[in-house]
Amino acid sequence: MKLYLLSVHTVEGEPAMSDEDMQIMFRETDKVSGELQAAGAWVFAGGLLPPDKSTVVRIDHGTATTTDGPFAETKEHIAGFWVIRCADLAQAHAWAEKCAAACMGPVEVRPFDELTNA
Repeated sequence: MKLYLLSVHTVEGEPAMSDEDMQIMFRETDKVSGELQAAGAWVFAGGLLPPDKSTVVRIDHGTATTTDGPFAETKEHIAGFWVIRCADLAQAHAWAEKCAAACMGPVEVRPFDELTNA
C-alpha cells in the first residue's frame, strides 16, 4: 500500500463560502472521512487556519529566525488535507473525487516518497 496526500486548496480573491455552504462542506467532509476510515484507507486528516496565521522558521548560519508567514507568495493555499493509504494512484484519484465533491474545491493528489512510505 502507498501513502497519498490529498490537499484541499483555496484561492485568494475568490468569494468566501457562505455559512450555509460551510456547514454542508463540514458535513460532507466528515462523511467522506468516515468512509475512508471504514475502508481502512484513513491515516490522518486536518484543516488548516489561513496562511496569515502561519510562521516561517529559517536557519541562517546556525541562527534561527521566525517571521510571519506564509512561506510562499501565492494566491493558492492549502486549506486542509487527508493522508490516505491506497493500493495505487487510481484508487487515490477515486477518493480525491469524493473529497473534492465534499469540500467543494480542488484537491491535489500527491504520492509520498517511497522512502517514507514503509
